[in-house]
Order: sequence, then structure tokens, then C-alpha cells
Amino acid sequence: MPPTPAAEDELTPRAWLHLQAREIRGWLWLSSVLGVLAGLMTLLQMALLAWVVSRLIDGEAPPGTLTTAFGALAGVIVLRALAQWGQESAGVEASWRVRRRVRAMLLDHLAALGPTGLSDRHPAGLGGQLVEQVEALDGYFARFLPQLRLVMALPLVLLGVVLWLDWLAGVLLLLAAPLIPLFMALVGMGAERLNREQFVAVTRLAGHFLDRVRGLTTLQLFNRAERSVEEVFVAADDYRRRSMRTLRLAFLSSAVLEFFASVAIAMIAIYIGFGLLGYIRFGPADELTLFSGLLILLLAPEFFQPLRTLAQHYHDRAAALGAADGLVTLLNRPVPDGTEREGWPMPGAFDTPGARIRLSEASVAYPGREGVLGPLSLALEPGQCLAVVGPSGAGKSTLLRLLAGFAHAEQGRVEVVPAAPIAWMDQRPWLVQGSLADNLRLAAPEASDEQLGAALSRVGLDGLLATLPEGLATPLGERGLGVSGGQAQRLALGRVFLSEAPLVLLDEPTANLDEASEAQIVASLRDLKARGRTLVVATHHPALIALADRVLSIERGMLGERTARSHDATP
Repeated sequence: MPPTPAAEDELTPRAWLHLQAREIRGWLWLSSVLGVLAGLMTLLQMALLAWVVSRLIDGEAPPGTLTTAFGALAGVIVLRALAQWGQESAGVEASWRVRRRVRAMLLDHLAALGPTGLSDRHPAGLGGQLVEQVEALDGYFARFLPQLRLVMALPLVLLGVVLWLDWLAGVLLLLAAPLIPLFMALVGMGAERLNREQFVAVTRLAGHFLDRVRGLTTLQLFNRAERSVEEVFVAADDYRRRSMRTLRLAFLSSAVLEFFASVAIAMIAIYIGFGLLGYIRFGPADELTLFSGLLILLLAPEFFQPLRTLAQHYHDRAAALGAADGLVTLLNRPVPDGTEREGWPMPGAFDTPGARIRLSEASVAYPGREGVLGPLSLALEPGQCLAVVGPSGAGKSTLLRLLAGFAHAEQGRVEVVPAAPIAWMDQRPWLVQGSLADNLRLAAPEASDEQLGAALSRVGLDGLLATLPEGLATPLGERGLGVSGGQAQRLALGRVFLSEAPLVLLDEPTANLDEASEAQIVASLRDLKARGRTLVVATHHPALIALADRVLSIERGMLGERTARSHDATP
């Protein structure tokens, strides 16, 4: 089982990346083994090519007698291509598994933190982390880590072959090889910092842009649209400059590495050329043949190729470390654990459609604000309706968030059985850009059009639906653009009726509605209560108070209870 965020608490970015790699080490080793196999096929291919060329130039064998050699060369090329394909496929699979796991881990942690724990984080920034920073891990696991293992094995094999053919050429390769890792380390120090700054910049840019788009109407009303465009341009230009700085460092480092590799290959080519011509008689130069010299010359670029490839992917490592820094910071954010909640019951363990609630001396406090709610004790049985009343700011919405798990009790105990799912309707219901059906199916993805129409009828929107030419396919804009505030509230309430949640939490469900709509909503809530659902409603409406079995009055975070008689009033 993958470790939970709590188990990864306080990990450094490098340690966190190493922990993710442990989960897919089988795929990484498979990619590395196939890479070594591709390298050995390359060695065999170069040896066959050098042997064929030397036999043809020396005139020792006519072309017709080399058919077997050409066939073997073609077979080796095919095997090398298959090994390279397998290497890349295994790396891609390893990267996909890590990214899927990390994204699920982040979503679970964000759900555990809840809206209260994420109140200081911009949703656009969180979206950027879930998409861009997770995707930045791709190159590290798909290419860098397998290539790191190849660098440890393949160049040593090629160096051993070159030393066997000509020890002086091997010494030249051995002297040039350490320069590439040295410059990689020097470049990586700056690249990691630049990538980290770049991810911070793009996160801020996403939040900045989303805020301007959401407030575009207000900006136009106050004649600040042009100024806002300039602000977005400045933020985008800052991100551009940071990106170009990272690319400049990458191209500069690649040029330096290519220079040293090219110089080393050129030195070997000069040595072999002059050795074959007889101008160099030092060491093993006299023993050079066309076959050995050509093979060494063909293997020299292959000796540096794993190092050069690693240098190219070294920036994937820097990008992954920069992304991991932000991801680990988010995962290290502690989940409030003051609230003890019961888990999901097994099927059949809870024989009523409602939820049972127990609060024991539970209190809620926000940073900088003590005593927001409680301490309070409460017991609510399945199928009961609780009305919570009190002045604005008294703590009614905080009580709903506590029951939903969005806020956590600083002290005391909260038991909600079953703990999930719940149906929640806020004072400002959230509607997504999409059709009416899309917004309703957020609560019931498998609901039919007939069920959606019935839900709209129960909240009094059947008349609106009949006037829409496209019906349930009518598109809505961001945050319900296209419907009024009251219609948006009733649409969100329609999602509650579609949900099978045993616990229904409503925050001022009749706000912004006319009397006829209010009466219809109250009648629908009475039907929902009759089905055994547990309702907790924050309200000032007399008809909703009369509907409740119990009424709690909150003032300054403290409760005073009085029993309601639902038969005293009608909706």
C-alpha cells in the first residue's frame, strides 16, 4: 500500500522523490536492463560494421561472401530498436504510475484538509500543482532515473572494449569522461533553484489570471479593465523571463558538455588516423589495424552518448526537484486531527436512511479567533430535522462545516454515522460551466433525464425548464451565469434531492426566493424528512423552524436549545 501523507511528513524533496521511485523500482530496473541490452546491441552492431568495412577495404572478401554478415547486422539493428522501444515504454509506464499515485495522494490530502485547511490557498494555484507540477515529474522517472543506471554500466563496458583494443585510446576516454558529470553537477545547482522559482511564479500567475477573469464584470464597471490587463501582462512577462533564464542555462550547459565530448572524440580520431598512417609510434599505436581503429572510432561517440543523454535529462531532475518542493510543502501541511469521526459503515450496518450525530464538548477555533463555536454537546437521531437559528456571524455556518467535516474540532468529539456521503448547500451555491444536466449530475452521475426533470420540479424550476429551447442541455456560464440568484439556489437544492446522502446540511435554503418558491421548497424538505433523511438547516425562516423537530439558538458560538412543534405552522 502506498504511504499516506502523514507517513511522508517532513520529507525533503529528494527523499520524497526517492520514496516514489521505490514504488516503481521494478519498472525502472526493467527500463535500465533493456537500455543495457540496447547498448550491447549497439556494441555488436559497431563491431560487425567495422569488420565488414575492414574486410571490404582490405579486399580479403568480395561483397558476395558477406551476405551472412549483412543479415546479422540487420538482425542486430532490429533487436536494438526493439530494446530501445521496450526501454522507453517501461520508463513511460513507471512515470505514469508515479504521477497517478501522486495525483491521487494530493486529492486525498486536499479532501482531508477541507475548505478550512485550504482557506489561504488559491484554487488556481492548487490546480496548477495538480496538473503542471505533477506532470513535471514525468521526465525524472521516465528518462532520468533509468539513464542514471545506464551511465553506471554501459560506459564501463565500452571502456573495457576500447582498453582491450588500444589502452591509449581508452585512457583518452577515461580522462575526458569525468568532465561531463562535473559540469552537470555545477549546472544542476542553479537549474534546481530556477525551476523552483519558475513553479512559484506560474502558480501565482494562475491565481492572478483566474481572479481577473472572475472579476471581469466588476473591473469593467469600475473602468479598471485596462489596468487589469496590464497587471496580467506584467505577471506573464515575469514568468516569460524566468522561463527564458531556465532555457538559457539549459542550452549553455548542453553546449559546454557537447564541446568536451567533441574534443575528446576529435583527439581519438587524430590519434587513430595518425597511428594508422604510421606517424605515431608511441605505445600501442603500431598494433592498430583498420578493424580496431575503425571500431574504436565508432565506439567513442557511443561511450559519451549515455553521459550526454543523462546531461540532457539532468534538467528533468531539476524540474522534478522544483516541483517536488511545492508538492511536499502541500503534503506536509498537517491535517487537523482534533475531531474524531466514525468511518463509513459496512453495507447493512446502518438500517435507516438518515444519519446519527453525536457532539460532545466540541469547540471550533480559527487562527486569530478563539471561541468561534462551543464547547457544545448535541445528539440527533436519524430522520430528525434540526433548525439552527441566530444572528449573522454567531456560528451557524461553522456548525454546518463541523458536521460536514470541513471544519475540525479543536477540542471534544464529533461522531457522524455514516461519516459520508453528505449533501451540502451553501449560501452561495457553486455551479460549474456546463449544461443544467451537468450541474445536476454532480450529485448523481447516473441519473436519467426523467430523474433530473423530477428534481427540478420539486424545487419549482419545471416552469423554467419548459421555457428553455434546449431544456436540460441549456448551457450555463461560470458560477451559474445565465440564471438568477434564486434559480441558482434552487438548482443547487435540486442536487440535494438527487443525492442519496443520509445527512443533508442546508445553509439558508430559502434565501433570495419569493413566497411561492419558499412554500414549495419547504414542502419538498418536509418530503425529504419523511423519507428518513437527517436534516440540519441554518435558517431564519419561520416555516423551516416550524418544520424542525428541534431548534438550536446560537449566539456568540454558544447554544441554547428549545423544542419546536412542527404542527404549529405550515409552509
